[in-house]
Amino acid sequence: MTAADRDAAVDPGAVAAFLATRLPELGGPFTIARLGEGQSCLTYLVSGTGWEVVLRRPPRGELPRGAFDVVREHRVLSALADAETGVPVPRPLALCEDPEVLGAPFYLMERVHGYSVRTTLPPALTGHADRRRMGEALVDLLVALRAIDASAVGLEGHGRPDGYLRRQLRRMGEQREAVRGRALPELDAVGAWLAEHVPDSPPPALLHGDLKLDNVILAPSSPARVAAVIDWELSTLGDPLADLGWLLYFWREQGEEPFPIPVANVTHLPGFSRRAELRDRYERLTGARVPDAPWYAALGGWKIAVIMEASYLRFRAGNADHPTFAALEEGVGRLARRALAFAEGALTT
Repeated sequence: MTAADRDAAVDPGAVAAFLATRLPELGGPFTIARLGEGQSCLTYLVSGTGWEVVLRRPPRGELPRGAFDVVREHRVLSALADAETGVPVPRPLALCEDPEVLGAPFYLMERVHGYSVRTTLPPALTGHADRRRMGEALVDLLVALRAIDASAVGLEGHGRPDGYLRRQLRRMGEQREAVRGRALPELDAVGAWLAEHVPDSPPPALLHGDLKLDNVILAPSSPARVAAVIDWELSTLGDPLADLGWLLYFWREQGEEPFPIPVANVTHLPGFSRRAELRDRYERLTGARVPDAPWYAALGGWKIAVIMEASYLRFRAGNADHPTFAALEEGVGRLARRALAFAEGALTT
């Protein structure tokens, strides 16, 4: 066994027993390797002779209530896998809700080959045309999500869309109070501004909750296209513009500083669309004007800053050991200042 095989989060013996019961066709010796370096759920590639599957489970340690819900994520993948929605997802294979097996619920899904972009572009997708297609493809996914009939795909109870924005502000405000361990004036300024300028929401839709360039798998060859959308643990029903704002917040333009957390940091390169172009494409394809795009971008930035402050305090308390958490000492303030720049109109959408 490799070091990854001995990872306490994915005990190989427990995985082998689960496979023998639920997916006996995947037999024989296998290896386990960590995929990605995200700060969300843990993802592993399980490889045997002639087969590969991906295992997804929550991180270890104390976790906020309701966070890292892989059972919820599995439900969305199951609903979308066979539906003709224009939103490709990996096909789920088996769910284990018993936390005694690996210490937390987990599921297995098919492996989708391709690239997840963070700090570098795949060699086959470096051309300016492919860079532009990446942004356009993400907007097209948002448009497709907005058009999904949640009831038709079995997700009618996936969230409470009424009052979504107010509820987001209340919940994240409560989380901010729970992690008020140090002064972060920009973070609190954004929260106050958001509460004073809440827009009217369009009709509710299925939200991904974390749609950005590094949460899709790009097909391995040009022209650039999305082979699968991943990381659905935050999905719900609510205001579809929240997803647009999240994408715009994380869309870095030329001259803007890199993000202090592991996310895609390539969209400032020549050839990528600008945020205003992404918003314009969304408006053109949906027929809906989005005058409040800066509010939604600020909301996205405020949320990620609050979430990262909670992660930082977990790290300080010894309850989380992600290698990037130490950088959050100053990184949370940078995230909050970027959100405030959207609120003050210093960053365009």
